[in-house]
Amino acid sequence: MTRLFPIAALAASFMAIVPATAQTSGYYAATPATAPTKNTLITAGTLWKCADGVCGAAKSTQRDVIMCQMVAQRIGKLNAFTVAGAAFDEATLAKCNTVAR
Repeated sequence: MTRLFPIAALAASFMAIVPATAQTSGYYAATPATAPTKNTLITAGTLWKCADGVCGAAKSTQRDVIMCQMVAQRIGKLNAFTVAGAAFDEATLAKCNTVAR
């Protein structure tokens, strides 16, 4: 049983690091034109966390354009939207913003 202690300690230290990293990054990143009034929002079961003018979320089963549109509906026009680090081009972002509130 004492052999498992180092593994358990390593796992505990890793778990302490993961939440801090998860809050600042995500698969999606949405940069609204106007800072959101709330720190969190949910679109189709996906939790978004907003800080420093950018909202991020984990990967969803929805298509990327649909995810962008759902965020734009909730927080307004977006200046940028990225998926796995790749930014939407102007035409795709414009399509996304057609549903902005």
